[in-house]
Amino acid sequence: MTSARRVLRLLWPPLLKRWLPRSLLGRSILIIVLPIALMQAAVTWAFFEAHWDTVTGRLSDSLAGDIAWVSDAYAQSPTPQTFDRLQQRAENALDLSLAFQPGRTLPTEHRHALIAALDRTLDRALSERLDRPYWFDTTRYPAYVDIRVQLPGGVLRVLAPRDRAFAAQAGVFVMWLAGATLLLTGVAVLFIRNQVRAIERLAAAAEAFGRGAEIPSFRPHGAREVRQAAQAFIDMRARIQRHIDQRTALLASVSHDLRTPLTRLKLELALAEPGARTEEMKRDLAEMEHMIDEYLAFARGEAGEAAEVVEVRALIEEVCEGARRAGAEVEVAAEPGLRAQLRPNAVKRALSNLVMNAAVHGDRLKVSALRAPSGRLEITVDDNGPGIPPDRYEDAFRPFLRLDESRNQNEKGVGLGLAIARDVARGHGGDVTLDRSPMGGLRAVVRLPG
Repeated sequence: MTSARRVLRLLWPPLLKRWLPRSLLGRSILIIVLPIALMQAAVTWAFFEAHWDTVTGRLSDSLAGDIAWVSDAYAQSPTPQTFDRLQQRAENALDLSLAFQPGRTLPTEHRHALIAALDRTLDRALSERLDRPYWFDTTRYPAYVDIRVQLPGGVLRVLAPRDRAFAAQAGVFVMWLAGATLLLTGVAVLFIRNQVRAIERLAAAAEAFGRGAEIPSFRPHGAREVRQAAQAFIDMRARIQRHIDQRTALLASVSHDLRTPLTRLKLELALAEPGARTEEMKRDLAEMEHMIDEYLAFARGEAGEAAEVVEVRALIEEVCEGARRAGAEVEVAAEPGLRAQLRPNAVKRALSNLVMNAAVHGDRLKVSALRAPSGRLEITVDDNGPGIPPDRYEDAFRPFLRLDESRNQNEKGVGLGLAIARDVARGHGGDVTLDRSPMGGLRAVVRLPG
């Protein structure tokens, strides 16, 4: 028993989670509807148990007593005059319709009512009142109950109104109860739907802000707590936007301040006497300028750029031109007419980092784009280079990390190419992952929302 309880305790939470609704609307409706349904079920059970069963039992017992009296009276004097007198009295005083079928016997087949309690109550009353064989049918006639009693000369058939045997208002009570339940449930669903819609709008605004888009018409709606959360989101969005604007202004100032002395140094070197040391200084200066560009690009990102619908193949072809000029053989496989809403300059920079990184470490590249079954855009960059060990895939995305032992690094590289690409993808609500390429090198997969 202990082990069975332990197994049940382990299995119950997963089973409960599997059958529970996953949405807030579904769970809220369940919280309201389930207690109402349980309450209505308890009320219905109490009604049938305490009222309907008692009333039906008394009605069936009264009807069975009348039938027993009629059958006994006719059995004591089985003449046409006696039957006529009994028939008239039963019709006028007892609301019963009598018919005597001489030489007949009781039917052998039985048809059971949809509610078994009806047959059970009437059968119990007839068995207690009658000492003769009987048969009854509660399903043949909608408004009557057919009861037959075996007498010495034949069968006495009695047609009685249903309300003489059963409490006929039970169905009306159940219908009113069910109607009230449906009405209350509908009202609850309407109110809950309005509250959930406010939460959905808040989630859509947060998702759009995470992707760099704006929802100018967003305003706090719904219950007080939901409005407080929406207002907190608006304030947070304003603080983040101020931080981005300040950082952008700071980086623009830093970029200007750094480029001014670099420009002077480049001018002085251009006017200096040619020589080996001058050429080395020019290379160092070019590398320094490239490093500054990489640092600023990583820190600035492209969050301020507006999203727009872009043709994916044209964007990829533009990115791949740089790799072709570098001497790499590039194949592009993208669905014609494939479009996606994204920030073009940011995605172009991310893809350029991936493609140029592949061109540095391999001489053959393949860039493909397709619409996944989930609706997301997938752009894959494959190369035939040396690749990266699978246990170092995540390390490759760390800023300023150079995997010298895995792939020969670009002399100008500072270890920010993959970090920038992932930052751009995640800024769109997607991601960048690495895998083994069918071409033998590295595969980079960019997944973006459709």
